[in-house]
Amino acid sequence: MKNLLLPLFCIILINCSKSGTDKQPLNADLMEVHEDKAISNTLPSPPPAEVQKISAKTSHEPKKTDTISRKIIKNGEMRIQVGDIRKAHNQVNGIVKKNNAYIQKEQFQNTDTDDNLNLTIRVPHKSFEALVNSFSDGIGSILSKNISSNDVTEEYTDISIKLANKKIYLEKYRDMLKNAATTKDILEIQENIRELEDEIDIAEGRLRFIDDRVNYSTLELSLYKEKVRSSATSKIGFGSRFIDSLTEGWNSFVSFFLGVISLWPFFLLVPFIVFLWRKWKTREKK
Repeated sequence: MKNLLLPLFCIILINCSKSGTDKQPLNADLMEVHEDKAISNTLPSPPPAEVQKISAKTSHEPKKTDTISRKIIKNGEMRIQVGDIRKAHNQVNGIVKKNNAYIQKEQFQNTDTDDNLNLTIRVPHKSFEALVNSFSDGIGSILSKNISSNDVTEEYTDISIKLANKKIYLEKYRDMLKNAATTKDILEIQENIRELEDEIDIAEGRLRFIDDRVNYSTLELSLYKEKVRSSATSKIGFGSRFIDSLTEGWNSFVSFFLGVISLWPFFLLVPFIVFLWRKWKTREKK
């Protein structure tokens, strides 16, 4: 019995050692599987192909740049002959208000032969043609008409670019002024800043002027009325001209006389000069 128990005991021990060694690699495999799953869960999922294509297109798509719209200044001159200045003036005021315009300057002249009413009208550029057409119909006979357009886009763009560059330099000079160490450097930088600020003010003023001329066109309107005179009531006959000539001659004589009187200091010097000349002559004879 003892001889049988010993071999059985040895066989049992050998089987137990084999089973222990088999379990260790299984546990190791399970640990590796769990680690792989954990790593796969932490990594981000790759984007789909369509999303990658869209992102590639948007990254290579060029950016749109803003362009300056065309700057065109419109001006006009019109001379219209009317039958009644007051009536025509009222019609003009109505047309001006209808087109959201305004009268910048008004000048009236009354002569013996005609009446003239000169108006400087500023009108939004969109309503300029409508305003001119309204004056052409129903007010009077057009004696002259001149419309012009001036494209200032190039000038406006050039001034805008130079203005932007000057503002950049101004900021750089201001930063340099903060770090200036000597009095000489401070004075030089301040002088450069002052010159740049003056140039910037001039450029901005020019841009504002161009914008004003572009946004509001200018029309010089002249209303003309010729005065009709009859032979019985005319004041420009022979008698009137004769009296005017006498008056003009008298005024000319008075002007000449007053001009001669204004030379009285020179007349006082004449006798003194004659006396000295005679005295010099007598000395030469002796």
